[in-house]
Amino acid sequence: MVVFALLFASPEFAGSPICAGCHAEIAQTQAKTHHARALSEAPGGRWAFGAGAQAITYVSQSTEDTYVEHGLSWYRKIDGLALTPGHPDSRGVTYRTFAPDAAILRCFQCHSTGMLRLGAQRRIEPAELGVRCEACHGPAAAHARMPSRHNIRNPARFTAAELNQLCGQCHRMPPAQGEETNFENPWNVRHQPVYFTQSACFRKSDGKLSCLSCHRPHSDQPASASLKCAECHPKPKHQSNVSNRSCVSCHMPVVNPSPWLSFHNHWIGIYQLTGPQANPLRPLKQWPGR
Repeated sequence: MVVFALLFASPEFAGSPICAGCHAEIAQTQAKTHHARALSEAPGGRWAFGAGAQAITYVSQSTEDTYVEHGLSWYRKIDGLALTPGHPDSRGVTYRTFAPDAAILRCFQCHSTGMLRLGAQRRIEPAELGVRCEACHGPAAAHARMPSRHNIRNPARFTAAELNQLCGQCHRMPPAQGEETNFENPWNVRHQPVYFTQSACFRKSDGKLSCLSCHRPHSDQPASASLKCAECHPKPKHQSNVSNRSCVSCHMPVVNPSPWLSFHNHWIGIYQLTGPQANPLRPLKQWPGR
């Protein structure tokens, strides 16, 4: 059923060039983002996953029914190759195209926009490379023919929980009640909704704190997180001089799951960043909220 939905469903996608006809400035800005460059074709018949801000992982079709995720990825920090995250060695990992979990199809779907198709030799063919307009706004052909707020999806009108669900489709869904999550595994920090939903700041914000509070949807330039924090914490009490630091640097500390990658921990809290109790994966205590 998952494979059928990814390959054979046919909602009407317009494509970002059509969207740009009415939203030229937004489309031009979004085209320069990491999202927009999330997938590209590389020499040697390879697919390059990732914009290269930190890394690029390569995937190739090996047979009509299998794809291989290469065991070596390119990392910007060293401008060279090293083991792909999660790989024990450089041999790579093979995925069946039509496996029940549709893992490789999901990789292509999250890094592209529109419906996937199968070409010659069952090659996966994305409709549009990268995460573009309709990945977030939904199929827009009807909206392009007759613009209306009622035939397009606008995440700006979503609640915080709805945004977590939308972004979580690719960035990993927040854990369901009772679902076990290993919050001590540094690799999990890259799944932002998983950690963000554990924050007291999120849970006590009455839906006012969401992904869009800090992340501009059409640009890689972040909004001011410190200004957003000040809405609930106008006069925070600190035990040390933090005048030259942002709220994020201490309360969403950077985690390095490998020497070449780093991610901000989205579990907002009070961390001890030095000494034997230092743990950038789980805060010592939560912010008390509003």
